Amino acid sequence: MLTRRHIRIKVMQSVYSFSLTNQKELKEELLFFQQSVNQFYNLYLLILGLFKALKNKTEEQIKAYSVHNIKIDKNYNALNALSQNTILKFISSHKELELTLKTKKFLRWDLEPVFLNDLLSEIFKWNEFENYISLGSYSEKVDQNWFTKFFKEILTSSKYLFSYLEDHQLTWIDDLPVVNTFILKMLRKIDHKKPQSLKLPNQKNDKEVIDFGMDLLKKTINNNEQILEDLNGKTPNWDSERIALLDQAILKTAITELLHFPSIPTKVTMNEYLEIAKDYSTPNSNNFVNGVLDELVRDFTKNKRFTKKGRGLL
Repeated sequence: MLTRRHIRIKVMQSVYSFSLTNQKELKEELLFFQQSVNQFYNLYLLILGLFKALKNKTEEQIKAYSVHNIKIDKNYNALNALSQNTILKFISSHKELELTLKTKKFLRWDLEPVFLNDLLSEIFKWNEFENYISLGSYSEKVDQNWFTKFFKEILTSSKYLFSYLEDHQLTWIDDLPVVNTFILKMLRKIDHKKPQSLKLPNQKNDKEVIDFGMDLLKKTINNNEQILEDLNGKTPNWDSERIALLDQAILKTAITELLHFPSIPTKVTMNEYLEIAKDYSTPNSNNFVNGVLDELVRDFTKNKRFTKKGRGLL
C-alpha cells in the first residue's frame, strides 16, 4: 500500500523537522516517522468510516419518514436508492471493517452531521446521481461504476473533507492522494460476495518499505555532519548553512540514499528526489537540486565513494 516515494517524502519531512532544532534526538525523529506512517493507515480507515457514516445517515433519514409519517417524495426515493447501493451496503456491513473501526478513537463522523447532510445534498444535485436513480433497477456493475465515480468526482474534491483532514492531522494532506488512489483501485475490484475483496490496511504487508524508511532516516541523521561537508562547495553562491532548510532536507536524504543504499540505481534516486523537490519546495528548487546532485554524483564517482552493486546501477 505504501510506496517508496511516499516513504521518501516522510523521511524528508522528518529530516526537515530535525533540522529546525538542535534539541531533537534521533529517537524522537524515528518516533515522528512511525507516527506519520500510522496516520497513513488511519486515514484509509477514516475514509472507509465515512462511507459507513453516509450509509447510516441515509437510513436515519429514511426512518424519519416512517416515524413522522412524512409522505414519500423525491428525496425519499433518492435516499432509498443510495442506501441500497450494493457497494455502500457491502462496505457498511463488512464485519472485519466494523471491528477495526471500533478500535480507532478518532473516528467520529457522527459528530459531523452538517457535513454528512451537505454531502447528501451534493450527491442528490449531481447529474450522475439523477441518471443513476432514473434507471429504477441496478446491477452490481452499475452500482459499482456509479459509486466509484462518486468517490472520484465528489468525495476526493470535497473542500470540507480537505479542511477537516488538515485540521485534525497535518500529515494526512500529503497522504491523501496515495490513499485516494488505493481506495479507487479497491472500489473497482470489490466483489460484494467476497469480504476479502475489501482490503484493510496492514503494516506487516509494508514492512520492507517501512524498514527502508527507518534505515534511510537513521543514516541521514547519523551522517548529518559529513553530508554538510559534502554540500560545501557544491552549491554555487551558497554555503550549506544558507540553503533553504527544505531543499537541504531533500539533498541530505538524496545524498544518503546515493551513498548508503547500493542496490538502488543512481538514476532512480535522482529522479525520485527531483520529483519531491518539484512538489514540495520552491519553483526553482527542482533545477537547484538537480544541479547540486549532478555535481555530487560526478564527485562521488571520481573519488570512488559509490558502492553500487549490479549492472546499470550508476
